[in-house]
Amino acid sequence: YLFKVYDVERTIRDISEAVVRRIAGNMPFDVILSKRVEFAAAAHQELQEIIDSYETGIKIITIKLQDVNPPDQVKAAFNEVNEAIQDKERAINQAQEIYNNQVPRARGEAERTVAKAEGYAMERVNNAKGDVARFLSVLDKYKKAKRVTRTRLYLEALSSMLPQMKEVYIVDGKQKALLPFLSIGKQKGAAK
Repeated sequence: YLFKVYDVERTIRDISEAVVRRIAGNMPFDVILSKRVEFAAAAHQELQEIIDSYETGIKIITIKLQDVNPPDQVKAAFNEVNEAIQDKERAINQAQEIYNNQVPRARGEAERTVAKAEGYAMERVNNAKGDVARFLSVLDKYKKAKRVTRTRLYLEALSSMLPQMKEVYIVDGKQKALLPFLSIGKQKGAAK
């Protein structure tokens, strides 16, 4: 301390200023503001290395950044940058919120649609299997008694179609002339 460096206090001040300027010059200013501890640790390590190389015998205990403010000439621009960063963060947060709301809803809707389609497919397959089983049962009965099964199928078809018809006309195939139309299903009091 006494013999290696002429003015130790001024040397430490100059070295610390140079170190802080070099580190600050290599970092964005908002990083310096947000990561003061990391900045101070980097400055502490570099400052101690330089002081040790000068053999001053001084050990730096800590470096604390007290006032980290931009110069007056750039404060307005710095504030605009900070506002733009905050706007960007706000927009990102809003987009993330929308994403968090919409994507799970869309996934749920997609899963519901797939499940509905799978259910519909299974229903169609089961209906087709039932129709095949019913047809094979009728075919088996038809092979055993063709005339009876044919008559039963004809009567079943008529019993399902006749209630849906508004008017019924009966025509005899053996008659050569037209039969008078019967009023089937009409009200009794209307035909006088």
